[in-house]
Amino acid sequence: MARTASKPGLLFSGSDWDFQKLSQAYEAIAAIAVEELKLDTYPVQMEIISSQQMLDAYSSVGMPLMYRHWSFGKHFLYQDFLYRKGGRGLAYELVINSNPCIVYLMEENTMALQALVTAHAALGHNHFFKNNHLFQQWTDAGGILSYLEFAKGYIARCEERHGLSAVESILDSAHALMEQGVFRYHRPPKLSSERRREGLRERLEYEERSYNDLWRTLPPSQDTSKSEKKDEGLTERKKSLNLPEENLLYFLEKNSLVLEPWQREIIRIVRVVAQYFYPQRQTQVMNEGCATFVHYTLMNALFDRGQISEGAMLEVLRNHSNVIFQPAFDDPRFSGINPYALGLDMMQDIQRISIEPTAEDRDWFPDIAGRGDWRDVLLDAWANHRDESFVRQHLSPALIRKWRMFVLADQADDSHYEVASIHNERGYQKIRAALAQSYDIGASRPDIQVVDVDLLGNRHLRLQHKVKEGVLLDNGSRDATLRHIRSLWGYEVSLASVDAETGATLNERSSNDC
Repeated sequence: MARTASKPGLLFSGSDWDFQKLSQAYEAIAAIAVEELKLDTYPVQMEIISSQQMLDAYSSVGMPLMYRHWSFGKHFLYQDFLYRKGGRGLAYELVINSNPCIVYLMEENTMALQALVTAHAALGHNHFFKNNHLFQQWTDAGGILSYLEFAKGYIARCEERHGLSAVESILDSAHALMEQGVFRYHRPPKLSSERRREGLRERLEYEERSYNDLWRTLPPSQDTSKSEKKDEGLTERKKSLNLPEENLLYFLEKNSLVLEPWQREIIRIVRVVAQYFYPQRQTQVMNEGCATFVHYTLMNALFDRGQISEGAMLEVLRNHSNVIFQPAFDDPRFSGINPYALGLDMMQDIQRISIEPTAEDRDWFPDIAGRGDWRDVLLDAWANHRDESFVRQHLSPALIRKWRMFVLADQADDSHYEVASIHNERGYQKIRAALAQSYDIGASRPDIQVVDVDLLGNRHLRLQHKVKEGVLLDNGSRDATLRHIRSLWGYEVSLASVDAETGATLNERSSNDC
């Protein structure tokens, strides 16, 4: 088949791609990224995968190396059903926060689309992963792939030695607690190096050889403490166990008396994976907004330089429009605010404010209005913000008007809604604060902590849920979670719901009643 001759200066023509074209496109896009946007990225490793492999990646939370669990297969079947019925398309790419940064491209993509997703993932997401402070402090991009390789092999060996059902039972309980298995307020320990990981394997093997099960047959010791020493003993216990503890999986891994060494290591694997994804849940608007802004800017720069054709640019714009499409609130397709659309609009708004500010912009953003160098403003925002702080500090009144945002007051005992904030100065502030609050996962996730346990007494594990704005836990989910905690702890577990403002106990539930 004769090939269509490319025009001088074009990186490609037609829809077909090959590895040489991909390499040339990446080099051209990366050069503009450094020159125009001053991006700083990890080395890139590109992989071409099929639609079936993309579905498989979906099922294993997007990681190239992942241990086996039935929930991944369930997720795969659900995604495959939607894809075959036309209810959901597949992502054009998948990017891994690792060093080197791994980018998966769909083999069904056209060359123009490959160039677009290369700019989006290999440059935009890559820069954000490397430079954002949350990812720098809470993840180890250089160690995650080797750790997952170790985890996959370790769990496979546990399945061979202890049986599939025993391993599955531990994974079920650990997965149920993943939301409560992260450090939110202090930095977690970094992943082990290869040498430390080898020492860990040796330690686990020694503990398994020397493990003695006889102590589990002993009856619990009698509580002989005097009432006058109760408070003193409670204080001492909390100090020795570093209570309260927010990370339930960490506490269970370190303090459960019924877990064997291999079970503790599986719990640690699950919480390391949960911690790895924790920054991504806090930066979806910023991460996707950054990648979308980068691909839009870079692809337009390629077109302006005559390196892609008009036909390719039209295809790029069509796919770009699909990505940032925001259905109206009364559209059947509406499912909330599109993070791609909001993130891109906010970053382009920062660009506008830096170059052509209005009087309103100068009042609201005196530090960046008319500054001129919008690149430095964006680089600083990408490095130092998460969604909540980014919206709280950079959402402008002009963008609030464009999106027609307002705040509804919805009280359960009221018979009607009330528009509580409108488009005036106080209204803009309240709208911005309300939207920012919706992206604060600390406010939306249940705050459950370990507050007390007497390891030398009845070993009753006491948890506390701080209730905010009167929102209690769902009874069914609460009881199911308590059963999982009980299976890992081995003794009674109780959960008290306490009002965050008054400290009053609203209710208490024990695992013995579940």
